[in-house]
Amino acid sequence: MADKADNYDSSEIRVLEGLEAVRVRPGMYIGSTGYEGLHHLIKEIADNSIDEAIAGFCTKIEITVQKDGGVKVEDNGRGIPVDIHPKTKRSTLETVLTVLHAGGKFGDGGYKTSSGLHGVGSSVVNALSTKMIAEVYRDGKIHHIEFDTGKPTSDLKITGETKKRGTCITFYPDAAIFKGGTEIDFNWVLNYARHQAYLTKGILISTLDERTNRKETFYFEGGIRSYIKRLNNGKEVLSDDIFYVDKQDETAGVEIALQYNDSFSETLKPFVNNVLTPDGGTHVVGFRTALNRVINDYARKNGLLKEKEDNLSGDDIKEGLTAVILIKLTNPEFEGQTKNKLGNPEARGYVDKIMNEYFGYYLEENPQIAKKIVGKATLAARARKAARAARDNVIRKGAFEGLNLPSKLADCSSRDRSECELFIVEGNSAAGSAKEGRNPKIQAILPLRGKVLNTERARLDKMLANQELVSLIKGLGVGIGEQFNLDGLRYDKIVFMTDADVDGLHIATLLMTFFFRYMPQVIETGHVYLAKPPLFGLIKGTGSTRKIDYLYDEVALEKKLTEKIEERKKAGTKIDETQERFKQAGYTAQQRFKGLGEMDAKQLWETTMDPENRILVQVHIGDAEKADAVFTKLMGDQVDLRKNFIQAGAASVDLDDLDF
Repeated sequence: MADKADNYDSSEIRVLEGLEAVRVRPGMYIGSTGYEGLHHLIKEIADNSIDEAIAGFCTKIEITVQKDGGVKVEDNGRGIPVDIHPKTKRSTLETVLTVLHAGGKFGDGGYKTSSGLHGVGSSVVNALSTKMIAEVYRDGKIHHIEFDTGKPTSDLKITGETKKRGTCITFYPDAAIFKGGTEIDFNWVLNYARHQAYLTKGILISTLDERTNRKETFYFEGGIRSYIKRLNNGKEVLSDDIFYVDKQDETAGVEIALQYNDSFSETLKPFVNNVLTPDGGTHVVGFRTALNRVINDYARKNGLLKEKEDNLSGDDIKEGLTAVILIKLTNPEFEGQTKNKLGNPEARGYVDKIMNEYFGYYLEENPQIAKKIVGKATLAARARKAARAARDNVIRKGAFEGLNLPSKLADCSSRDRSECELFIVEGNSAAGSAKEGRNPKIQAILPLRGKVLNTERARLDKMLANQELVSLIKGLGVGIGEQFNLDGLRYDKIVFMTDADVDGLHIATLLMTFFFRYMPQVIETGHVYLAKPPLFGLIKGTGSTRKIDYLYDEVALEKKLTEKIEERKKAGTKIDETQERFKQAGYTAQQRFKGLGEMDAKQLWETTMDPENRILVQVHIGDAEKADAVFTKLMGDQVDLRKNFIQAGAASVDLDDLDF
């Protein structure tokens, strides 16, 4: 040991030069090397074009997913400078694309506000690409340079003349880095382009998928007001009018749009320099403080709150609120590279001041809208008090600590949450088989009686009067509403196990609605699954030699039968075409399972619960806005919306694709 310690010298220290560090530790720069990291490359390049638009120099951006696997982003901005950089003695274009922390986002000469904070985007994308082609159109000429994994493979040269102005970057993600594949999801591109068009007034963003020739163009004259309309699509709004304010000065700018609807949830989208900050920050604190103050002051001043009544709380006021906050700062201070939360203290005061002044004017000038907003918040306050009373009656603190669990829950014996699974099972018959066939150490069973309450149109007080949901809340251990705490979750996997028919899918959708509206964190952290029970069983032999092949849909069934029949033909067996298909394949019988209750404990274990053989579909929220719209259509009270949605898309719905 001493010899090894004595040999530890400078030769043991590895120095990573240039962009080598990015390739060694890509997750430090793009978050992951999976789906999110791959698509983050597009964002890093396109955000540079968005910065040009924010600065007022770009009006058009084109994003193309090429047939050859490349992604091209072109804008009509000023074009990255191509002159020799005084420090690197190389062209500024090459410097920007090969040196970390090089770009127009440092100092005072580039951008007053920008979506990039650290200035690493373009060079990181270059490092993680097998090839990058950069073209700059300025001074009437086309300037061209190419790279391989961040290293120049050609000198910067002029390849032609042009009347265009701007920058065009084409990159090819490196499959050695992105081991899950480099296939670009065009829906991600569409969502990114749509959001940026909402947030950047006057920008036209066109997209093209050369693989399918699909094209989409986005331009929204109304900016974030158009965004509000999209977020409230399908919901009943309190007024068609949208509050909007836009104030800019030399140090910062604030745009806010808001509108109330009749739902019981809030949709708040806070952005800093066009970057979504899902964890909020000082700008959100300023917004909420002013919103609460203005509404309570208006309610007091106009006699809408009685003298002895408490002020409306923040929870009361945010019920049914849809709002977009877009703040632009010269030097934003985020918490980490992910930029999830803003830290600038001055942002709170700036947003508070603008919101306090202009939303106050808005309520005074629109008394009918103001009364509806206060009225909705007042109803929410009453419901909140009723919910608190109901919660105190049915959910005691002990339930969250594992005590007073619902009597119908057949719990598992393990206390290691990482291995525990909760199966929410439709019907007593199936639940009985599940209890008998399960692994009692790690698998718990909670039976459901019939269909649970549709929580899309139910406040918390009504929900807590539903015994099935109360049992579920107690069993999960996370609490609800103000008491929700993800740390209390008692199971790593929560599995919806319902029949593979219309009623079973409806029950699964009702459960999904409950989790999405009241416990989205449980879904977001990857704990929710759907069990996929088989539809068919192909039986061969009898007694001790009896064997069953399980198939999960009609396509799999037909494929299996065809394969078996072809095998028999090749073996020289004469096939009687008049026989039923399963007999042509050499099976004794074919069984179709109408529901989980038809399976005995052994079958249910083998097909749906055994970790070695089962199929579980993990539920993701890829696009929360799309998911919100789908739940509103499917589970809301506007029948025409639901009818049209079902008629238009029923034939094309893929029940396995639950990643919104």
